[in-house]
Amino acid sequence: MQSLVEHARTFTEHVAANAKDFALLADGQTPEALFITCSDSRVVPSLFTGARPGQLFELRTAGNIVPPYPERDRPTGEAATIEYALRMLQVRDIIVCGHSHCGAVGAVFRGDDLSAMPAVRHWLERSSDGRAPTAHSGDLPGAIQAHALAQLDTLRGYPAVRERLAERTLGLHAWYYEVHTGSVSVHRPEHGPSFARL
Repeated sequence: MQSLVEHARTFTEHVAANAKDFALLADGQTPEALFITCSDSRVVPSLFTGARPGQLFELRTAGNIVPPYPERDRPTGEAATIEYALRMLQVRDIIVCGHSHCGAVGAVFRGDDLSAMPAVRHWLERSSDGRAPTAHSGDLPGAIQAHALAQLDTLRGYPAVRERLAERTLGLHAWYYEVHTGSVSVHRPEHGPSFARL
């Protein structure tokens, strides 16, 4: 914790040295993409994308799960974030990024006993309809990649996403990040369900 405190204490020096860049951020944000990824502390989107402040609008959930669009009387933070990104910020792309060694997807894939974590169990069951992510290869990396693709399908059920897709002003992308190598693979629809390194 102390290292975090020390960095926060001295961060104003970094901002002062880059005052012009940071002053622009006070005028508002125009992010290029909505980046949906896992809450896992090992996944730092700005680290492997090189994004600067203001370039990515991030949504982080356990297992980079996009829950189904909610009923009107039960709004969710995830739905509000997606709607805001598309209708207010007019992002042009949505990236769903899964990652290697994902505990959430791995737990569903293996059928782990999550009775000691009822909120986690409920989140995973509700968001996956109780079905384990599957992949043709039957391995965890393949399941995580298939899971990222499934989140794109869920996104297509959001009204704001449907509208922008109909207007052809939105791109949907699935990525897979390896925490131990730093490599990023992307799904290319023309090549079926497989992912290929950037």
